[in-house]
Amino acid sequence: MTAQPPLPLEGLPSTPAGPSPAKPAPARDGRGAPKVVAEGVPSSVRPNPLADDGRRPLAWLHIVAPGRGVTPSVRSWCQCGRDLFAAGQTRALALIHDHVQHRTHCPLLVSQEGKAA
Repeated sequence: MTAQPPLPLEGLPSTPAGPSPAKPAPARDGRGAPKVVAEGVPSSVRPNPLADDGRRPLAWLHIVAPGRGVTPSVRSWCQCGRDLFAAGQTRALALIHDHVQHRTHCPLLVSQEGKAA
């Protein structure tokens, strides 16, 4: 039994033999970047602003101080398991100071020191 050639699919145009329409044409003067957006606007490839550089936040400090006469609040948490909350100006300031001290003693943050070097 001989194999039959595949039948052409209905409704699909034949493949053009010319250049692909997706490729930008070279600039008219033969130099510079091709003009693909609008007249006078060269196209360029820019770095991805959302590229991952490997850094991750480990400790957070969230301060809420809505205004005069309202009680401020602070929340300090870290991936090592620390999760503290304080309300009131005196306690909030103490927790902010404690959070700064924790960042110098946390085992997750101290082990990160020197890795970038």
